[in-house]
Amino acid sequence: MPVYEPAIDLAGISAIDMHVHLEEDSHGHRAMPEDLFEASAAYFKSEERTPSIDRIAEIYRAAGMAAVVFTVDARTALGHLPNSIDDLVAGCARHHDVLIPFGTVDPRTGGDALVEARRQAGELGVRGFKFHPSLQGFDPSDPEFRPLWNELEQLGLPCIFHTGQNGMGAGLPGGRGIKLRYSNPLLLDDVAAEFPGLVIIMAHPSVPWQDEANSIATHKANVYIDLSGWSPRYFPESLVARGNNILAGKLLFGTDFPLITPEKWLAAFADLPLKDAVRPGILKDNAVRVLGLGTP
Repeated sequence: MPVYEPAIDLAGISAIDMHVHLEEDSHGHRAMPEDLFEASAAYFKSEERTPSIDRIAEIYRAAGMAAVVFTVDARTALGHLPNSIDDLVAGCARHHDVLIPFGTVDPRTGGDALVEARRQAGELGVRGFKFHPSLQGFDPSDPEFRPLWNELEQLGLPCIFHTGQNGMGAGLPGGRGIKLRYSNPLLLDDVAAEFPGLVIIMAHPSVPWQDEANSIATHKANVYIDLSGWSPRYFPESLVARGNNILAGKLLFGTDFPLITPEKWLAAFADLPLKDAVRPGILKDNAVRVLGLGTP
């Protein structure tokens, strides 16, 4: 399989969605066990739960947008193999005018995670990595994982980490064992401080820890926030206020598609009390810089 190379006409798109899930690969294998799928579908009330990579490309091409696509490897915590990252990257390569693949490894697999990260970056051409500490069951600040963060820092690729409230396991007894504290953004402050060359994207408004996330993104030059997983109408007031000034260059458009559609997200975003001058950065220009796609 050829190494992925982006072919995105930056002048021809209006936005880059930094947070899109591929939940089922071309072989029909799903990213998570069925009970987690059902619970998350009920939580988000999503309409099209498992669109194919070709369908995702079709949706974003028609909307005049590009999208970062990924899955999550939580094999240790869930006892369930992830859907195929090779399949995901091959699909993004077919649609390299609109899709950008991020890789994923299970940090709890130790040295194997480092080897797999190098393979995905070197042989597949992924443009970043996605982690979900709560779903994967690990504390990113634990010294056990420093070799992985060091490896990713050396690869020079950005990493998206789930933060805040969790739709996975919501409504199930004990949240199906998924622990919210692993998604406290303060755990990522340790990582950002110890690995200043690693670009960290804190996914989602980090409710109930939004003030912590705002502080970290303000303090650490290598930390950003993607705005996925929530309708903008429910964004914490402090996040919107800082988006107009000190965090204007740190916020990234993201939906959490297929759980939230870009059309619904953008309609709500239009109603936020944001300055016109900061909107292009949030929707596209900040992502162009973070992804290394060119000069915004």
